[in-house]
Amino acid sequence: MLRKEIEKLSEKAIESRFFRQVMRQIKHNRIFEIIQRETERVYAKKLMEEVKKNPLPNHIAIIMDGNRRYAVQQGMPPYKGHELGKDKLKDVVKWCHELGIKILTVFAFSTDNFKRPKEEVEHLMRLFEQDLKRLAEDEKVKENRVRIKVIGEIELLPENVRKAAEEVMEKTKDFDNYFFNIAIGYGGREELVEAMKRIAKDVKEGKLRPEEISKEVISSYLYTSHLPIPDPDLILRTSGEERISNFLLWQLAYSELYFADVYWPSFKKTDFLKAILSYQRRQRRYGK
Repeated sequence: MLRKEIEKLSEKAIESRFFRQVMRQIKHNRIFEIIQRETERVYAKKLMEEVKKNPLPNHIAIIMDGNRRYAVQQGMPPYKGHELGKDKLKDVVKWCHELGIKILTVFAFSTDNFKRPKEEVEHLMRLFEQDLKRLAEDEKVKENRVRIKVIGEIELLPENVRKAAEEVMEKTKDFDNYFFNIAIGYGGREELVEAMKRIAKDVKEGKLRPEEISKEVISSYLYTSHLPIPDPDLILRTSGEERISNFLLWQLAYSELYFADVYWPSFKKTDFLKAILSYQRRQRRYGK
């Protein structure tokens, strides 16, 4: 009985404005931040050692979800969440390189996202243009021989973004050490429809016989056909949502799925490593 009363009082305290203010002050206290950061670093180091003991996924795909909700939660305008999400992607690319994961595919902007408010779409397009231009000149991209490809209905993008995409793809087309795919204006069903149209055209022109159409042939008509391993070993989604949202519908047939209950801008290295550990445990369980 006493325990239940204490729990009720605790719940009321958590709901109170005073309690939330105190927690915010603690959270932004300099000493608390240092301790928290050091604890996270040590934990990440331990997880990294564990992850390196077992086979790693060759191809990871990520649905980067929760930018806007994170911004609102932090009292910031929604567009700020996209800027923080852009910075987080840089971290994840670095973590993949640390582990030697060769292929990363990220879902940045779906065909449905064009329905968002005009100001938000325009802001995202500016960010895409800036990032693609930066990648085209990035010395680390050249040094690590990273092939960058923008996948999706590129013709739907504004001309400046389309040109930036074409430039970075042209400059990196001969690289084959790492592969970084950015899905912009992408939809899984749309990708399949486009592939079917191209197959039908080739059949009509006599370049392909209907009896030659196989799983491998269909895969060769998809946006990921240039990859040494087109199908992701692991698909990861942030924000706690447990759905695929029209992403890589053909390619995910045998992928492991992992859903992280954190918004994309707050996705930590430990969250990333825990996703890989989960993948490795499943592979061991299946005897792979």
